[in-house]
Amino acid sequence: MQTDTRIVIVGAGPAGLAAARTLVEAGLRPIVLEESPLAGGQGTRRLSPMTAPHRPALFGASAEAIARREDAEDAVLQQCDFRTGTLAWACHDNRLELLGPDGFDSLTYTHLVIAVGATDRLMPMPGWTLPGVFTLGGAQVALKRHASFIGQKVVFAGSSPLLYLAAAQYLRLGHRDLTVLDTTPASGKARAFPAMLRHEPRTALQGLSLIAELRRGGVTLRSGVRLDRIEGDSRVQRLRYTTARGRDMTAEADAVALGHGLRAETQLAELAGATFAFDPDFRQWFPRTDDMGRAGERLWLAGDSARIGGADAADAAGRLAAQSLLESLGRAADARQVQRNTRRLRKQHGFQRAMTDAFRWPAKQAASLADDVLICRCERVTAGEIRAALDTPSGPIEVNRVKSITRCGMGRCQGRFCGPALGEIVASATGEPPGRLRTQAPIRPIPLVFDAGPIAAEGEDT
Repeated sequence: MQTDTRIVIVGAGPAGLAAARTLVEAGLRPIVLEESPLAGGQGTRRLSPMTAPHRPALFGASAEAIARREDAEDAVLQQCDFRTGTLAWACHDNRLELLGPDGFDSLTYTHLVIAVGATDRLMPMPGWTLPGVFTLGGAQVALKRHASFIGQKVVFAGSSPLLYLAAAQYLRLGHRDLTVLDTTPASGKARAFPAMLRHEPRTALQGLSLIAELRRGGVTLRSGVRLDRIEGDSRVQRLRYTTARGRDMTAEADAVALGHGLRAETQLAELAGATFAFDPDFRQWFPRTDDMGRAGERLWLAGDSARIGGADAADAAGRLAAQSLLESLGRAADARQVQRNTRRLRKQHGFQRAMTDAFRWPAKQAASLADDVLICRCERVTAGEIRAALDTPSGPIEVNRVKSITRCGMGRCQGRFCGPALGEIVASATGEPPGRLRTQAPIRPIPLVFDAGPIAAEGEDT
């Protein structure tokens, strides 16, 4: 094994932590970079000191197991060079550009594991930019990190299993004025359920138990709705929707949490040299990797940043990526462990693929958005301006050309929240699959002059 090995793991969620554990068990000491103040990722986000006393109520029978898991993760990280509050904002020539608590820095690596997870995928709608509108992930951040609800009358809306989990967590901590509006019909879930049950019965049954819990708690549940518009004078006051039977309805609310599943965070992977392929089931571009997550000579990808799979899949993917990395160093991998984690990963990915029918991304909705609906919040670009750009004789009709004309995707979020809708609007005009916005550094906003202070993690300001 080479003596100048420097292994860097970006992301301390389930995938990054599993990779770190595998490498530590092999006697190595990787550098682990985490943008947030704490390890844990999004779905397994650590509780703040204010929320921690409510752990039993929030997690129920799983609370003790979660605490033991976090203790085990901390024990692993103590054997790593673990750096929190550190943003990797660029990658080139086997070097990461960082912004951390002490300012800017560069970090060279010989082997890189990227495990930065995913963010909420959104379909814009009239009124979605009003104060009081959050992502589903943002609603969870408010609860877990800041020990607060996002409102007194909360509507969880979209097409995501997180609708039910987030609503259940709010209910467990005493919130009683909750509504869940699911845009996927119940018939879609019924068709998808046998495949979900076959791939991962425990997770499928947990989903049913969440719905039952919400019903027992008196939460209003609607399936197969069409989200029409969010209204309010200076902030959210109501959400208007149409039921599956065509009835116009109103849900009074002072906060709305929106989400249509997850989109992989692939920007850093692209800068590190990954190539991409379009997945028609997820309607996303995912990095190309082998079965163990290898995406290049020095590059491995794991977790939701490589392919949407959830926490269990991320754990398996992180272990596989680390085992592949060890093989590249001349270390023989444990064949039984590789086989076991490969099976785990395939089961979870199969489950997630089945869930694309149970929670559908509303791709066709983009074509019907009114021209005055804002698509890019950062640059204030409307659906009408995007359609007008499609008619200009200035080059091929594709998302990057539209971005250069309209600035849609050039703002603070760098296309994370407007990119999926932009792709679908262009796809509806061309009849082609949605395109992929090219990545440029910095992948997150960075200051021109550094002023020491905490770095806000993704989701905290959404």
